[in-house]
Amino acid sequence: MTGSRLAPGDLAPEFTLPTDDGKTLALKELRGRKVVLYAYPAAMTPGCTKQACDFRDSLASLQAAGYEVVGISPDQPAKLAKFRERDAITFPLVSDADKAALTAYGAYGEKQLYGKTVTGVIRSTFVIDADGLIERALYNVKATGHVAKLRRDLGLD
Repeated sequence: MTGSRLAPGDLAPEFTLPTDDGKTLALKELRGRKVVLYAYPAAMTPGCTKQACDFRDSLASLQAAGYEVVGISPDQPAKLAKFRERDAITFPLVSDADKAALTAYGAYGEKQLYGKTVTGVIRSTFVIDADGLIERALYNVKATGHVAKLRRDLGLD
């Protein structure tokens, strides 16, 4: 069930998914802008909250550099709305309940969790260029410190 991993130069898989605010977001709507799409396992858990708040706190500088940020998880839109409200998340959160987009990005499948092999969301970040091509595909990223490292890698710090 694991999707194959993406590499720089690959076409980013298209998706149209429901958002935390009751609308839908299609990747193609963001064409012409650079996108940081990050996959996380579950809203309102400690690691995912830390990561979302780090993206929120870096959003102005990422947007100033031309990047849009989108979070993707299998959570239902209602849970994503609670997450957005609780933690003042200021970028779109999309719901991939059937995990089709996560699988297409190689961000759903077998992973290690506390020494056991489980199937779930693989915490990942994708930098997509203005033409819809993968610029960076980062898998098994850490929740803490990842945004700071990404900012350095993108030359923003």
